[in-house]
Amino acid sequence: MEKVEAFGKWLSRWFTVVVIVWAAFNYFVPQTSTWVVPNTSYLLGIILFGMGLTLRGEDFARILKRPLPVILGTVAHYVIMPLIAVALCAIFHLQGATAAGVILVGSCPSGTSSSVMAYLAGGDVALDVSIETLSTLLAPLALPGLLLLYAGKYVPIPTQSLFLSTVKIVLVPIILGVVIHTLFRKQVDMVTRALPLISQVAILLIIGAVVSANHANLFTAATALVIPVVMLHNLSGYALGLGFSFLIRLKEPQRKAITFEVGMQDSSLGATLAMAYFAPAAAIPSTIFSIWHNISGSVLSSWWRGHSEKKAATAQVGTAAVH
Repeated sequence: MEKVEAFGKWLSRWFTVVVIVWAAFNYFVPQTSTWVVPNTSYLLGIILFGMGLTLRGEDFARILKRPLPVILGTVAHYVIMPLIAVALCAIFHLQGATAAGVILVGSCPSGTSSSVMAYLAGGDVALDVSIETLSTLLAPLALPGLLLLYAGKYVPIPTQSLFLSTVKIVLVPIILGVVIHTLFRKQVDMVTRALPLISQVAILLIIGAVVSANHANLFTAATALVIPVVMLHNLSGYALGLGFSFLIRLKEPQRKAITFEVGMQDSSLGATLAMAYFAPAAAIPSTIFSIWHNISGSVLSSWWRGHSEKKAATAQVGTAAVH
C-alpha cells in the first residue's frame, strides 16, 4: 500500500504534465483508448464512489454548521459559470453542438481536482470540499435545468434522460460510498489511501477516451474557436469567483477555495454526458477543459502559495526587526 500511495503522490505532483502527454498520445494514436469510450460512465462512477468513501458525517455537519459560505459558493458556481458560457457563445457566435458543449461544461458541478488546487494554494480545503459536495449532490437538478434554460435553442435537451443519468452516474455512487464508509469505516480508511491514484487513473482514461473519439474533430476550422473559449471560460470563472469572494468579505483562505470551486468544472461528467446525449462535437469543450483547467489550476495554486509564503516571510522579518 505504501508503494501505491507513493505513486499516487508522484502522479498528483506531475498530473498536469501527464494529462497533456496522455491527451497528445491519444490524439496521435486514437485506437489506444477506443475501448474506454463505452465505459466512461462507469469510470466516472468509480471516481464519485471514491468521493463518497472519503466523506464522513462531519463533512455534512460542517455544511450545516457554516452553511452560508457553502451555499453562497455553490450558488456562485451555478450562476457564474453557465452565464459566462452563454456570453462566450454569443460573443464567438458558436452554434449547435459546440455551443451546447460549452454550456454543458459550464453547467457541471465543481471539479474534483479543485480541492487539490485549494490545498496546494493554502486555501480552505474544508470549505472547498463542502462546496464540491453540495454542488455535486445538486447536479441531477441543476445540470438538466441549466441546459434546458440556456442550451435549448442550440440542440434538443433530453431533460428526463439527463436527470436519470446524472442520478445514476453521480448520486448513486456517492451515496453508496457514504453508506459503505459508515458501515465499514476501519476497512475503508485503509483503502482510501489508494483512492487518489484510482481517481486520477480514471480521469486519465476518460480524457483518453474523449480525445480518441474526437481526434478527427479536435483541431478543425469548425472547432478552432473552442480552445480560446474554454480558456476564457475557466479564467473568467477564477476572476469572478475571486471577485465574488471579496464582495462577501471572506478571508484569504476562503477566497482561494471559492475561486477554484467557481472556475473548475467536473469536465469528466460533461464529456461523459455529451458523448451519451449529444453530437461528438459537444464533448470537445469538456475535453479541452479537462486539460486546460489542470494547467491553469496548477499555475494559479503555485503562484498563490509562493505569494503567501513570501508575504509570511516578509511579515516575519518585519516582526523580528521590531524586536
